[in-house]
Amino acid sequence: MTEVLKENTEKYIAIKEKDLPLCCPMPNMKTWNSHPRVFLQIEKEPAKEIRCPYCSTKYKLI
Repeated sequence: MTEVLKENTEKYIAIKEKDLPLCCPMPNMKTWNSHPRVFLQIEKEPAKEIRCPYCSTKYKLI
């Protein structure tokens, strides 16, 4: 059974254009190696929001 880290529970992170391309986990996250890196194409989403399929972190482009 895979251990679920407390830091990987659902979160909300506001990002800016300078943070693109967006990947999760982001390099500056404490648990940067907690799941495979996935690139999220937030700029193509109508609401400019996207959720990581691994850890459920929600990103919002501001």
